Amino acid sequence: MSVEPYREITFDKEGDGPAGQPAALAAPARQGVTDLVVFAHGWNSSPAGATRLCSDFFAPFPGLLAPGVEAGYAGVIWPSMMFTGEPVPDYRALVTVLPEKEPVLDRLTELLVTAPADEAAFAAFGALLRELTDVDGGGPGGPGAAGPRGPVPAFLVGDPVAVCARFTEALEAEAEAERDAGLATGRAEGFGQGRAEGFGEGLARYWKGAREVLRQATYHLMKQRAGHVGEFGLGPLLGEVARAAPRLRIHLVGHSMGARLVAYALRGLPPGARPVASVTLLQGAFSHYAFAARLPHDPGRGGALRDLQERVRGPVVACFSRHDTALGVFYPLASRLAGDSASLAPAGLLGSGDPRWAAIGHDGVQAVPGTVVRPLAAVLREGVPASGCVSVDTADVVRSHGDICRAELARVVVSAARTGR
Repeated sequence: MSVEPYREITFDKEGDGPAGQPAALAAPARQGVTDLVVFAHGWNSSPAGATRLCSDFFAPFPGLLAPGVEAGYAGVIWPSMMFTGEPVPDYRALVTVLPEKEPVLDRLTELLVTAPADEAAFAAFGALLRELTDVDGGGPGGPGAAGPRGPVPAFLVGDPVAVCARFTEALEAEAEAERDAGLATGRAEGFGQGRAEGFGEGLARYWKGAREVLRQATYHLMKQRAGHVGEFGLGPLLGEVARAAPRLRIHLVGHSMGARLVAYALRGLPPGARPVASVTLLQGAFSHYAFAARLPHDPGRGGALRDLQERVRGPVVACFSRHDTALGVFYPLASRLAGDSASLAPAGLLGSGDPRWAAIGHDGVQAVPGTVVRPLAAVLREGVPASGCVSVDTADVVRSHGDICRAELARVVVSAARTGR
């Protein structure tokens, strides 16, 4: 680990963690630590990879702190998953976070490998996806009815051939755009990896879209998990830390779906508790309307985290980049098919420019009056405003979804925390 003191916070899929974690986080405050920076990784991370990411991300911090500031560091390790760039999704990686679903994953992988060109195979694929995600396509309330953790995405209960066809079109359109721009066809980050070639025409062609559908189905599971772990795991834990060390200033930082996790922790704070001094969201994979009191397209509803920025003593900073194709290509399609604009909605290709489907990591905080928008250069020169919502355009340095281990982004976090030189 590049920094000390460092603590690791671990949660299972229900948000439960080992006993003693609050005391371990509060203990450094008795040795003079004034500020605790808590970082949550995104969905495409193994535990070991998450620890390495924490080390790389935290490395610049000690050299940026003002005299008199004593910082501690913590990494939130939650059961996400790791997809490789293989042509067929690495289902064994899914088994590590969904061990009870191994037989289903075996059958899904067999279909993806053999790619049978008949509608019955696609129907079986759709049924297996619903089994994987515990979705009942015909239960009470009908397809897409709300479950215990929110509505079911429509693409999980729609016609599998049509859904796979849409994702195939997205893959092919993205590949064409990359060829036109002279870019490589693969992406190093987790979303939409693994492009299949040479499928030919007819129904068999749609199996490459099916691979992305599997990723989006597991993304749906991880999306629900990240919010749950934040609200029922990290939020209450921070409340306990605040009781044990009331003067400790806590700064939350999250990447991708980890941004969703730390944002939902605000919803899980005990009543009256305000230990969070700043929040920085790096390429956040949730709706840009999340903090809005009213959705522009539906004024009778608010965002999933409406007004929760008021539980933060300092600023809520959303870093965004137009170069993030993970948030700009497949999320809008999945979100549009899911009909889910209040809790997740990225925008981009096939999003038709519809603002309902935009992610906070794609264009920053939206529909919150008073939100300040700044280019990265201005923030590095002048600092982050002391309070309220702030959107920072980091496109000058963030060139892809996972491009976050940058000294410039560390400076944004330190500025938001009021701990910098």
